[in-house]
Amino acid sequence: MSVWAVDGIGEVGPGDDLVALISEALERSGDVLVDGDVLVVASKIVSKAEGRLVAAENREQAITEEARRVVASRPRADGGVTRIVETRHGFVMAAAGVDASNVPEGHVLLLPVDPDASAAALARGLRERTGVRLGVVVTDTFGRPWRSAQTDLAIGAAYVKAVDDHRGDVDAHGRELTVSVTALVDEIASAADLVKSKVGGTPVAVVRGLDVLLDEPGPGVASLVRCAESDMFRLGSDEAFEEGHAAGMRMADLLADDARETRR
Repeated sequence: MSVWAVDGIGEVGPGDDLVALISEALERSGDVLVDGDVLVVASKIVSKAEGRLVAAENREQAITEEARRVVASRPRADGGVTRIVETRHGFVMAAAGVDASNVPEGHVLLLPVDPDASAAALARGLRERTGVRLGVVVTDTFGRPWRSAQTDLAIGAAYVKAVDDHRGDVDAHGRELTVSVTALVDEIASAADLVKSKVGGTPVAVVRGLDVLLDEPGPGVASLVRCAESDMFRLGSDEAFEEGHAAGMRMADLLADDARETRR
């Protein structure tokens, strides 16, 4: 496998043609795409091209509007508050992905409305322009519940297999695998993040040498969103305690009311 950044994309603005920008950057650099390549694209330039740069006096208000629900909220040393929320897409992430970096003062950048659809449109355009059978992964930066620091994960994908399901396979000792499902698009996103630069103007990378392409756009990253029933981190620990305590107090009040009615 080989991974490299695409130089020369330049600043992206509302309405810009990402297919043309990426294709022309590849041509200038002398890079030639081949069948099987995966283009990994930072969500920031997708959002900019799709007009998701919005005026916002208060970033916190933008987060509230983009959030479906708050998972956890914690005060910071600087006096602010970090909010982990579930976005409209079903992603659980800090600040709903609302980004105030590298944007004009008084504005914030929101995630694409439908990242899988964005990936599919970009893939179709690049396939038509280059004649190459390729896939596209759109990425953003996430924290993780079990570890510190952040990494890039996939928020949209098209013509790329989202997971590699090993369930039913047998390991070296003859035991059947029952839970081993690899998030391929997330691994691709993280590999590309090693060469993409968040400050150096290289938001696109090429990943070559993987056998991960599909003949159709496929289910995309939406297939990786964990449903509520299987989400062990649906609430933060403090929020879960407060919710349980409040439910217990309501139950205690109901029992006390029943006891008073019985005595009458």
